[in-house]
Amino acid sequence: MEALKIEDLSKNFGGLKAVDRLSFQVTVGERLGIIGPNGAGKTTLFNLLNGQLFPTGGRISLFEKEITNFPPNRRAHLGISRSFQISRLFYRLTVLENCQLALMGVQPIRYQMFRSTNHYHHLLEKAQELLAPVALWEMRNESVKNMSYGDQRRLEIVLSLASKPRVLLMDEPTAGLTSAEGAKIIEMMGKLGKDISVLIIAHDMDLVFGVAERILVLHYGKIITEGKPEEMKKDPKVKEIYMGLGEHPGDA
Repeated sequence: MEALKIEDLSKNFGGLKAVDRLSFQVTVGERLGIIGPNGAGKTTLFNLLNGQLFPTGGRISLFEKEITNFPPNRRAHLGISRSFQISRLFYRLTVLENCQLALMGVQPIRYQMFRSTNHYHHLLEKAQELLAPVALWEMRNESVKNMSYGDQRRLEIVLSLASKPRVLLMDEPTAGLTSAEGAKIIEMMGKLGKDISVLIIAHDMDLVFGVAERILVLHYGKIITEGKPEEMKKDPKVKEIYMGLGEHPGDA
């Protein structure tokens, strides 16, 4: 069954075609890696998928329901969640408070935000369910600003799971991390349930080849090739792009 279906999706900024008639599908539970050089259209594609941008043309369907013109909040309630390249946490709050706020945001009690979270005991149990498997429960009372960057990234991924998404968009989840911190992210992603379809944008090839089951390669807003990770490692087009041999004259 298709979780996402993209048909002739385009986004123009004036004369620039950032996304140029993309068409692809993502099946339920699939791990899809999306790679390409800077300016290939990867982040624009994610902005279209989660509703931050509306397309110039084409269609987006989520579990056979067209969502092309739905705003981000409606897409979130239908099952799309996203983690961003730049952390979007409340740094002055604790790990637990961040988690409780994320949980409140997807429940009817979000309309009663001025009440203390102490009134909602079930939030503590749900927060423990999210934080404990990734060794963040022990840090629940620590201020986010005092955490390492790697732990902040892990927390952000956990918070993106608070809404119980069916499709998770991950934008450079290991950016700025050490090799050891990146390995923890890869391990964490490997434990995600197969009921969640995951799309990953990354320059970290260890992440892409360690997690993705299929890879799309974008270049100038178009899919130039796709296949399994072992095929992409050998693909001459991929090597050409990442060695800088596929750029148009003068683009540098």
